[in-house]
Amino acid sequence: MLQVRRAVPGVPDVAVLREEGCRVRPTAARTRTGLVSPQDDDQPAGEIVVVGAHGGAGATTLAILLRPSWDMGVVRRLARGHPSIWPTCGLPLVLVSRNTAAAAARAIAAVNAIAWQGERVAVLAIVSDGFPEPTAAAYRFHVLAARAGAVVRVPFIASLRTADDPAQVDLPRSVRRSIADIRAKAFVSVVGTALIRTP
Repeated sequence: MLQVRRAVPGVPDVAVLREEGCRVRPTAARTRTGLVSPQDDDQPAGEIVVVGAHGGAGATTLAILLRPSWDMGVVRRLARGHPSIWPTCGLPLVLVSRNTAAAAARAIAAVNAIAWQGERVAVLAIVSDGFPEPTAAAYRFHVLAARAGAVVRVPFIASLRTADDPAQVDLPRSVRRSIADIRAKAFVSVVGTALIRTP
């Protein structure tokens, strides 16, 4: 069993235990005293897996804005016997990166690690830091576009800097459009992949 965090509406922090078969049961992290067996039901429709290409990418904030979603933290470096990410079990995977040159390089490494595990990035979400995207970053993201189902740029959200809860922020229209675009393209990518794999 392994533990992951899930962004759940109305619950500040949730721990989830996952077993083979990809069935889960959320439990409040602070009240859980032992292992929890999975439910018999399959995953609810509409969930998205969100993982950061690097620390500080904005994956947790994006996971909150994309609810229902799974915040899987950051892609870890490849190591023998340790996965870079936990299996997504068929849910669409959104990889989050900032728009700097260093972040773009980490996004390339993350896509490589994810592909090595047999997973696919449904959407590469590039979160703006409020400044123009450097040429080196733009080039790297352009190269990555062929390896992701879609690329969506998320505008800088100044109001998040002072907010305690990202879910309570009144988002600008451009950001709401980006969030809706990520969700729509994530599921189009998953359906398209399933159609390709069907004999």
